[in-house]
Amino acid sequence: MGIATNYPAPGASGLADSPSQPFALAEMLMDEVEGKPILSPTKFIEMMNLDVNSFAQHAKVHRNTVNRAPAALSVQTHLRDNMRVLKAATDIAGGDVKRAIFWYQNEPLAPFAYQTAEALVAANRTDDVIRLLESYDAGFTG
Repeated sequence: MGIATNYPAPGASGLADSPSQPFALAEMLMDEVEGKPILSPTKFIEMMNLDVNSFAQHAKVHRNTVNRAPAALSVQTHLRDNMRVLKAATDIAGGDVKRAIFWYQNEPLAPFAYQTAEALVAANRTDDVIRLLESYDAGFTG
């Protein structure tokens, strides 16, 4: 599992401390395959400071699938699930994408046996993480 320990300066890789556009996160990861827009696993891997093997393991695909078939449903579904959680975390973090990524990869979550959001998404528990973030946003402090 990749843990991001250093982040580029704001704007260096497209990460903004406070994205002003409502679709900034998705647009940052947008790419085209055969003229159709997709979420780019390559851009996601770079943004999250992961390696291809870790991403493939979390997405439950072969590592070659990530590069050879980035539009595959399994890859895109995993990216969308990650984006849902990252967007919710970014909103709670006041628009700070770097802070949301750090939380996502590192914060042990007590209600889930101290697993990280990243591990929970890989285990197909995206909705559980979203509900937890919604409870934080509503004022629950745990």
